[in-house]
Amino acid sequence: MQILRDQSVPMRDGVYLATDIYLPANIEGPFPVVIERTPYDKSKPSRSEKQLDGQHISRQAMAARFTEQGFVAIFQDCRGRYASEGVFTKYTAEGEDGFDTLAWIVEQPWCNGRIGSMGLSYAAHTQLAMACLHPPGLSSMVLDSGGFSNAFQCGIRQGGAFELKQATWAWRQAKESPIALADPQIREALEQEDIHQWFARMPWQPGQSPIRHVPEYEAYLLEQWAQGSFGDYWRKPGIYAEGHYNDLPDIPVLFMSSWYDAYVSSTLANYSAFKRHNSTPQHLIMGPWLHGDRNISHSGDVEFGAAASFDGQVAENWLTCRLNWFERSLKDQPAEALTDAPVKVFLMGGGDGTPDEQGRLQHGGRWLHSQQWPLPGSQSLSLYLDHERQLSRERPVTREATLSYRADPDHPIPTIGGALTSGAPVFAGGAFDQRERADFFGTRGHNQPLAEREDVLSFQTPPLTEDLIIAGPLYIELWIESDAPDTDFTAKLVDIYPPSAHYPDGYAMNITDGIRRSRYRDSWENPEPLKPGERVKVVIEPFATCNVFKRGHRLRLDIASSNFPRFDVNPNSGEAEGQARNKRIAINTVHLCQDFASRLVLTTLPAEALPALERQPADCG
Repeated sequence: MQILRDQSVPMRDGVYLATDIYLPANIEGPFPVVIERTPYDKSKPSRSEKQLDGQHISRQAMAARFTEQGFVAIFQDCRGRYASEGVFTKYTAEGEDGFDTLAWIVEQPWCNGRIGSMGLSYAAHTQLAMACLHPPGLSSMVLDSGGFSNAFQCGIRQGGAFELKQATWAWRQAKESPIALADPQIREALEQEDIHQWFARMPWQPGQSPIRHVPEYEAYLLEQWAQGSFGDYWRKPGIYAEGHYNDLPDIPVLFMSSWYDAYVSSTLANYSAFKRHNSTPQHLIMGPWLHGDRNISHSGDVEFGAAASFDGQVAENWLTCRLNWFERSLKDQPAEALTDAPVKVFLMGGGDGTPDEQGRLQHGGRWLHSQQWPLPGSQSLSLYLDHERQLSRERPVTREATLSYRADPDHPIPTIGGALTSGAPVFAGGAFDQRERADFFGTRGHNQPLAEREDVLSFQTPPLTEDLIIAGPLYIELWIESDAPDTDFTAKLVDIYPPSAHYPDGYAMNITDGIRRSRYRDSWENPEPLKPGERVKVVIEPFATCNVFKRGHRLRLDIASSNFPRFDVNPNSGEAEGQARNKRIAINTVHLCQDFASRLVLTTLPAEALPALERQPADCG
């Protein structure tokens, strides 16, 4: 292939973005093009290109496969990153820069006017951002674990709270900023910051953060943190596809994410929107993995089995999958249409619950194949919270019942896994026994169950008499009151293994969780403080999931008022977002009576629906 490195592609404001172009050799053009726009250095291998056999494919090796099949392959550094000019402001320039890049590409003699895009995480955000502006030539996308439907609700904030993965990401990536790469003293100053101590001193302020050495990174982070209400800041195309769904191009898209990824709700919302508005094929893959780890069969301390890997299960491998996708969606003579289902989701659970050789609980799972998501035959199930801390299908009959606890912002509930990413080195995602282990930030380190804390309310079913399949969206309606002007409520769905020889106390495996900041209970645009003694409803929407709770297990719901460091801690004082000068303890109350019934609403799948969903051949998109 012919390689054109660091080509300067002009943007509308005069900034040039460094772009590597790989052209097919000895083949007459023009050609369809496949592009990846990344902030992670276009000259280095992407972390998403790790195969099951351990091979880590370089971008040049990827380009060789694409050019062999008659595609031009392009990799571009985002604005202000590595070889590209300009100032990096996370997310906000990607729509216009992507549009300008594609406008330049379609004018090149080697381009036939049809462009596909691909990429993981931020490189998925860049794709959807430019798609919102309907750029010339865009004909297909592969959105892998990213692409903001609404960053106010998934990716930057969630339920009104701020996702602190943005803080760890900014600190790590500031070390790769142009100023840090050019000045070893700045990079060393960043390296010397104790990020764990800084997390214990939150919230951060201008000049009082570990990122102060690179002011533009600190500035964008603190602005995200401070923008608590949904307004114009959150309506930018790069982070709000939801506001542009009616204008999106009618193109085929392959969506992929995983149940312990940070972008579950964005992926499912985007898939549903493209499916609703477009006539072209829309495909969805949801695995059990952490963010982008499609060939790692465990998440946290839980093993899902060999079937969980992408390679050999969903397709031969991820690179071949994308090549086949672009053959069908970009070539004039697309490959023969596949006969398998466009929706492939991994149903977690069903394993024997013993530890494997690495000490991970064997939870198991299998792939389901469908024409739709949620899956056909899905039903709604309400489980009510009662004053005896049970989950029941029966609505409470008591006229008055409450449970209360103290929410202390100086002693928040620690994050023990979950659907999150980019938290290193402070916190990590995945499935874990919900205990205060010493190796998790913010715990008491005594290995006691989180459910035994006085500031956690746990509600659970009796041991299940038959398997219960939860597959789809869920939400929690809580009737609450508080003596504070603002406070948070969190909810965590837990699969409780019964006691066994290996786990004498059982195993409390986190499945999904969510949060709601009370001031946004009725409106994201117009927050309202709580009034002492006022009873109000808050709705918490954890990420959708797909898990079978086996017979003999219990389904548990944990209610609390913090999940730190996944989310910032509410000071309970009603102060502006990102401020906590007047922290106070809140007395939070959950109502559990007939007229104010708090409940968990699940999407379930009857067991008899499973056989029809397990009979499809495995292939990709």
